[in-house]
Amino acid sequence: QVQLRESGGGLVQAGDSLRLSCVVSKFTVNVSRMAWFRQAPWRGRAFVAGINWSGTSTDYVDSVQGRFTISRDNAAVYLQMNNLEPDDTAIYYCAATTVFGDIRIMDLYNYWGQGTQVTVSS
Repeated sequence: QVQLRESGGGLVQAGDSLRLSCVVSKFTVNVSRMAWFRQAPWRGRAFVAGINWSGTSTDYVDSVQGRFTISRDNAAVYLQMNNLEPDDTAIYYCAATTVFGDIRIMDLYNYWGQGTQVTVSS
């Protein structure tokens, strides 16, 4: 079973940067893609960025395009977040799926981390 653990969240000011990490452990042989989702207060969980397992294809929600970068190596998946805005405040979740389909569809992801809080003050 795939296990995920996020880290790197924190409290920053608008315009600052953060780098989130998601350590991936155990039985990753069938993972097809990984993604970051976020859940802001009083909102549902939403797709932020995704990457295929080979690292050759990425996808971003429009609101973070050009500011966030998703990447991976053999140990972890990362989300580099630059020029943070107050609207980026949320709990960020790492997710993995063994299923092929639309990378943005939350229901396709069968493994989730516990989340890490990102708070951006204005």
